[in-house]
Amino acid sequence: MGDYHYIYKDLDGASTQWDDIQAKLGNLPPKKSAFKPPAFTPAEDEASAPKDKRKRLSELREAAKVARFGSVVPISGSDFVREVSQAPPDVWVVVILYKEGIAECGLLMQCLDDLATKYPATKFVKIISTDCIPNYPDRNLPTLLVYNSGAVKANHVGMRSFGRRCTPEGVALVLCQSNPVLNDGQSANGHSREAVIEGVRKRFIEKVVTQHEDKDDGYSSD
Repeated sequence: MGDYHYIYKDLDGASTQWDDIQAKLGNLPPKKSAFKPPAFTPAEDEASAPKDKRKRLSELREAAKVARFGSVVPISGSDFVREVSQAPPDVWVVVILYKEGIAECGLLMQCLDDLATKYPATKFVKIISTDCIPNYPDRNLPTLLVYNSGAVKANHVGMRSFGRRCTPEGVALVLCQSNPVLNDGQSANGHSREAVIEGVRKRFIEKVVTQHEDKDDGYSSD
């Protein structure tokens, strides 16, 4: 009968006294060295990070501050005070009063969607007109209200202020007529209005040039 025996082992590399004796007699191969986990290295914190990494962290924080909005957010009447009147003083709030099914509301909403993306440091919200002001007449829609520091700074009733062709550039110019309403987060508030107006004018010219080039291409293809 063969010589059978059990070998009880602990962690990988550890052995019993019997293993040690058998290894010395040459009956077992030399035992492996005991497993040792790698030394713990604490995560590199901001203080010990290289200069370029600290700069990148700072840029990410600033970007997070800027991109706190970026879309037209729906609110209800019960949200109005918290979302609009109590907004921080460094935040301008643009409120559109609207109703579904009114074409002019849809057209202005498309422009605000575009502006909300371009100027993420400005807060844009939308609310059904009668949720905000009971019995508000549909003939006044859409209506834009501009708030800052809890007060109404401007209001635009209907589409008259924006002209027959309502464009994001036209709406931007109206909003920034007298106040730095639109803020892309890249300029200080004192320079935001001038920067926005200059940028809007540049985009408007580029759009007109592109439209004329497209027409010329259409004529040449004929």
